[in-house]
Parts: sequence; structure tokens; C-alpha cells
Amino acid sequence: MKKRYPRTLSSGANNTVIALTETEVGKLYTGDTRSDIGSEAEKMKFANTVNALIVKFIRLDELNEDAEMLVMERLYPMDFRAYEYEKRELWLEVLEDELRELHKAGFVHRDLRRPSDVVGFKFDNVFLTSTGFRLIDVGISALKTQVGERLFERYVTQELKELEEFRTFVLER
Repeated sequence: MKKRYPRTLSSGANNTVIALTETEVGKLYTGDTRSDIGSEAEKMKFANTVNALIVKFIRLDELNEDAEMLVMERLYPMDFRAYEYEKRELWLEVLEDELRELHKAGFVHRDLRRPSDVVGFKFDNVFLTSTGFRLIDVGISALKTQVGERLFERYVTQELKELEEFRTFVLER
């Protein structure tokens, strides 16, 4: 059984996210995961220099002796179905522009749509907030400088397909 932490917001296959304050959350890493947490932090910091699409990195910290923590801004998701079709179209246009800006800078998210065998909603990593769509969970994201041109372009092509699926999902509901 997975350990339950106080103030849990969500729990995925590898990590639990807990509320720290009204403005911060912590993604917990248990065991020896230094390279994972450091890699995710570096990718998040890189994306944050390009635009505000990716959740904001705040710091690395520890919860206790067995849990390291990636501290991020706390997002409060809203339900896009409460908003008019035209507003959803506008938010999607901004999302596409910001995603393409990240791609141009050498960052690809790689997890807009969850694989069908992964528990959770199809587009769990895309939140609508008061400032528009935002992306969370950059654990499997990639930087062009780390994976090379060919692999990066393959990831971008897949992500753009997922973006079209997300567009359909948002506009047809």
C-alpha cells in the first residue's frame, strides 16, 4: 500500500503531490531519486525562462528524511465546460502559441495525453486556470540539447498530434 501523506492533492504512479501553502505544492520523491528530481527541476526552470505555460518552479526541498520535494506554484484548476466556446478557442490558440514557443526554444512536454494504460483522466496534465491553460508534470519532458535533433522532432510531432486531440476534447464537450 502506498504511503498516505497529510494534505495530499494527487498521487500518480511515481509521486505524490501535497499542498504546502495556499501558493505552493510539493511533488514528493522517496528513496534515492536525486537524478530524477534534479532533471525535472532543470527542465522546469528552462521552460519557465521561455514562457509561463509550465507550472512555475520554486525550489528543491525536503519533507522529512525519506522524502525530497520539488516545490512548485500551486494551481487551482477550473472546468473549461463552464466557459463559452469562443473563450475556449482563444485559450487553445494561446496554448498552441506557447507550446510552439517552447518547441522553438528546445523544450517538449511529452505528456499532454496520458497513455491509455495509465490511470487518470486523458489530459490530467493540462489545467485551465484563471490565466489560461497551464501544463504540469515535466518528468518525461525533453530538452533538444539532451536528446538530439531527430528524437526531439519525433517528440514534437507526437505532441502536436496530442494537442489536436486536446483541442477536439475541449471544443466538443
